[in-house]
Amino acid sequence: MNTTRRVAAALAVPAITLTSLASLAGPAQASGGNDGRVIRTGNCAGSTDWKIKAKSDNGRIEVEAEIDSNRVGQTWNWRFKHNGVVFAKGAATTQAPSGSFSIARKPANFAGTDHFVFRAVNPKSGEVCRATVSW
Repeated sequence: MNTTRRVAAALAVPAITLTSLASLAGPAQASGGNDGRVIRTGNCAGSTDWKIKAKSDNGRIEVEAEIDSNRVGQTWNWRFKHNGVVFAKGAATTQAPSGSFSIARKPANFAGTDHFVFRAVNPKSGEVCRATVSW
């Protein structure tokens, strides 16, 4: 085997291993862009998807959560927690055309890392969505 083939073979194993490890990650995906926002996405207990975003907004944090069930007219009960304390709650109905709803709030930016949890429950189906993001 020539040197070029040995190097190619040696590099292939770590690349395959890294690819395999990346596929073992949990269902939530996070991204952060140059605009300073953090976005996480994931799946609920059923077929519904969630997304949660956080970004700075004039000394506060704008946090927005979206529930997308692809079904119009579903009512969901939701609540937002900030560092373990409920700061907003309510009910929302999925709207046309996408069968989704979003909730945005601007809580205070505490010292240190702020942790947010958005939880939504469809009382009719029992499906639960739980989205988290830290800022």
